[in-house]
Amino acid sequence: MPNCFKYIFISLIFLVFNSNQLKSQDLDPRAYVWVPIKGNFLSSGFAFSQGGVLTDPSLPIENLKANVQTLNIGYARSFNFFGKTATAFAALPYTWAHATADVNGQPESITRSGFSDMRMRLSVLLIGAPATTIQKFAQLKQKTILGMSVMLVAPTGQYFPDKLINLGTNRWAFKPELALSHPMGKHWLIDVYTGLWLFTKNNQFYTGKSIRTQQPMGAFQAHLSYTIKPKMWLALDLTYYTGGKSSVNDIYKNDQQKNSRIGGTFVFPVLKRSTIKLAASTGAIIRAGADFNTFSIGWQTTWMDKKKPR
Repeated sequence: MPNCFKYIFISLIFLVFNSNQLKSQDLDPRAYVWVPIKGNFLSSGFAFSQGGVLTDPSLPIENLKANVQTLNIGYARSFNFFGKTATAFAALPYTWAHATADVNGQPESITRSGFSDMRMRLSVLLIGAPATTIQKFAQLKQKTILGMSVMLVAPTGQYFPDKLINLGTNRWAFKPELALSHPMGKHWLIDVYTGLWLFTKNNQFYTGKSIRTQQPMGAFQAHLSYTIKPKMWLALDLTYYTGGKSSVNDIYKNDQQKNSRIGGTFVFPVLKRSTIKLAASTGAIIRAGADFNTFSIGWQTTWMDKKKPR
């Protein structure tokens, strides 16, 4: 394959392996649910994403597709933050990815595997969810909650400055977010979130001497969920994200996002303290970038701190 076509092919596949593009498409219902303090939440999950990447029709590239598989392990802790319920969460993903395309009619492919960027999140429920112990929690009625959070993506993922295709992004990303969670009777719950992704520079972009930047990206989520019984619920999920235009050495690309996704989530209990979470989503309106179908399964177990003897 000629070097110019190889460079174009690798450049476009970079969209597939750019983990922040997939992260901006998060669909996370009940992320601001009220829980007792001193709770511990251990989770693991596996996600499979498959889809195509929209490219410039003038380029000699067709059928650009990718498979991305991610294994996540995470831990969360709820605590009292000046009388408010707060939760700190951290997750470390490991990713396998494979992309293929036809370049001038010839099939080409590339594969990567390794750790992706670590994610950390601190959320505080500002209104409607005071810090409460498990002994008193069952006696309280769920109310409308106003919450906020800050997501941090640390550059811990696999990264090689001399390669365009990487699982890590070699930069920091931050997302402050504001959320409203409103119960409607005993079974229905509406969640609405609005956030803004902010990115630092990657000062070692290909071939290690280029500087890659990305403009802020707005992210919006809406969820309608129904509680079937305790620890069993399902949800309809929607998200829309816009912005995020990138540049290399101050030359901007035509890759601004204006896309939406739709999905569903089902959670059900297993054993006494654990739940299983099934989720699926697909691209609804795709202007640029990756149009993925994603399926995931997750497991979470919960335990409270033991009460200290007097």
